[in-house]
Amino acid sequence: MADLVVTAVGPVRLVELNRPEQRNAMSDELHAGLASVWDDLAADPEARVVVLTGRGRAFSAGGNLDTMTRVQRDSAYREQQVDEARRIITGMVRCPLPVIAAVNGPAMGLGCSLALLSDLVLIADDAYIADPHVQVGLVAGDGGAYVLPLLVGLTRAKELLFLGDRVSAEDAVRLGIANRAVPKDKLLDEAMDLAGRLATLPVQALRQTKLAVNRHLEQALDTVMEPALLAERDTMHGPDHIAAVERIMASRGRR
Repeated sequence: MADLVVTAVGPVRLVELNRPEQRNAMSDELHAGLASVWDDLAADPEARVVVLTGRGRAFSAGGNLDTMTRVQRDSAYREQQVDEARRIITGMVRCPLPVIAAVNGPAMGLGCSLALLSDLVLIADDAYIADPHVQVGLVAGDGGAYVLPLLVGLTRAKELLFLGDRVSAEDAVRLGIANRAVPKDKLLDEAMDLAGRLATLPVQALRQTKLAVNRHLEQALDTVMEPALLAERDTMHGPDHIAAVERIMASRGRR
């Protein structure tokens, strides 16, 4: 089965990260799918709203060790990963359909960015988000440095990005990262109910309002996103990241 699954539920498109045994960590297929799916959804004449979630216990654990080790030595693959990250960010910001993130479990790294870039965020009451890029020797370039300051302010964003601490569901709502926390067993139902409400609204007014509000994000695309992505690219093959990945692999009994 595909690593990214899109299901039509009336006017709602349910987009599911589908690597539950790997806590929905990225694969090449999943990363590429997230880079292209937003244009596909925008071109769907029957689609009105998107619900983004993960199958299994996690929303997404973010990157995976196989990708990390390959980007350290393969410059073409590294450029491909950066280009796809760029397309994920711009695709979500510019997709005219409202995107609701149903954060059903841990959202780490790129998983955190997927939640931050969504228009509305419902989070399971036992879930958390975190951006640990810096802890593994990477610049938080694939979303965190770009969007988090706009949500929580510069000072709090720096603390969260520098330290990579977990943000509980309760704190995510308090900080403005999530709209509300929901019991885990009711999360997807509430997300689909909210999507249903949005789907009944006048289409042009809703879409143009999203794009108007996202002008705040557009202003940061050239000034923040590109330098941040290129800085992350440079750390992908730096000594601190290589050492961090080696430590993680050793702790897991991998070589």
